[in-house]
Amino acid sequence: MLFNMLKMPEKSASARSRSRLPTLSATTAASLLVFADSLAILISGYLTYDSIVVYSPAQDLYIAAVLFVWLVTLTVMNYASLYRFEVAVNPLRNLHGILVAVATAYLFLLAAAYSIKVSATFSRIWFVAFAASCVTSIALIRCGIGMAFVQLLGYDDACRSVAIIGEGSQSQRLRALLSERAGRPVRLVGVYTDIPLAMTGSELAEGDVLSDLAGDLGQLTVDARQGLIDDIVIALPWSEDDRIMNIVARLRELPLNVFLASDLIGLRTEFRSPPSHFASLPVVQVVGKPMSGWDSVIKTIEDYVLGVIILLLISPVLAIVALAVKLDSAGPVLFRQKRVGFNNEVFDVYKFRSMYHKDVPASRTVQATRDDPRITRVGRFIRRWSLDELPQIFNVFNGTMSIVGPRPHALDHNEEFAQRMEGYFARHRVKPGITGLAQVRGFRGPTDTEEKLEGRVRNDIFYAENWSLSLDLQILVRTLVVVLFGRNAY
Repeated sequence: MLFNMLKMPEKSASARSRSRLPTLSATTAASLLVFADSLAILISGYLTYDSIVVYSPAQDLYIAAVLFVWLVTLTVMNYASLYRFEVAVNPLRNLHGILVAVATAYLFLLAAAYSIKVSATFSRIWFVAFAASCVTSIALIRCGIGMAFVQLLGYDDACRSVAIIGEGSQSQRLRALLSERAGRPVRLVGVYTDIPLAMTGSELAEGDVLSDLAGDLGQLTVDARQGLIDDIVIALPWSEDDRIMNIVARLRELPLNVFLASDLIGLRTEFRSPPSHFASLPVVQVVGKPMSGWDSVIKTIEDYVLGVIILLLISPVLAIVALAVKLDSAGPVLFRQKRVGFNNEVFDVYKFRSMYHKDVPASRTVQATRDDPRITRVGRFIRRWSLDELPQIFNVFNGTMSIVGPRPHALDHNEEFAQRMEGYFARHRVKPGITGLAQVRGFRGPTDTEEKLEGRVRNDIFYAENWSLSLDLQILVRTLVVVLFGRNAY
């Protein structure tokens, strides 16, 4: 009786048929993107030469230059991971990477041309036109491919058919994750088990779900040989290693990819590949150090280069504000306040004084509010336009802050916020900044509600875990908009 209850109804031939068109996959995406990029670069080189140069005795050098740009661009894009499936589906998010890759190729071309003393041979107009056409054509073609991929993801036949082996909590969790398949070219075709379906219910592990199984390993073998399955994922507890190895041994006869899903904890954690110094050890990364490796070098260069540029631009403003603060009320022009920064270290942040000076410091930091009587006339103006924050450029030069990063909080606020929100200190994994992602997304000013605090911390943590040079530049541009049109700084 139990076996009859658990048996799935027979599927019709049409339901168990499948189009044999090539399915979307990482390999398909990478191959198509490489072909498209190659086509864009080579055609751009030919068309710009044919329309601008027309003819040159050094035609071979132009051909060599185009081939050089083609090879270097593809190499840089490969190392920048611009041939992944998620990049193909979301081309607009990676336009900066395309620009950097093409710019790198042209810098190498310039260096090579100067080193062999043939730079004067090339037409300057052609050089600029070729670069512009490369970036434009690659971006346009990738956008077209991305739109096509997004459309294809809506068709089951274009996605890879995935079967799961397992009937417990891991299987359920994996099924839930696969159901959120936005952007993934996979679809679940069935859940199978290595447990004979005729066994009694008392022999099944507690919590196992057999009501919607597609069959056992025998049925899985039949379905796989009919071409209905592309990939198999074993979702069983890793403690059942003998059981898993027996399943793997049986599946070796099938011409399919077989994957082992993470243990249950892994399905609740984001896994990344470990650094290469672990060699082939079977470990995964669940928490990564933000801005490690070359990212930290780029971030440091960004801080000092932009810091010098910003200091030169704001020097007159610094002088005017300092004079205004001095004439408006008694007390020092600058004040220092203890803040918590990178790795929970305490440092002194510099600001223009915007409140009336008191010899006895307040025992508790009180965030400024609208019409706060402690704020001076000049202070109200400089706080409205965030001019009081400008001296923090010197914190950038002494290494305690970055230009962009989570805003540092006062010591007592830090302790209070940490008690109010779990995981709060994760925002301290990077240097604090003069401006940050949370501020340009509307979480600027008092954090007087749980929603505001959660929004600020959530954006700070997102920034720490997803930093990029382009993100910093976007934040800087948006900061100007917030300063000009924002109304929540008191």
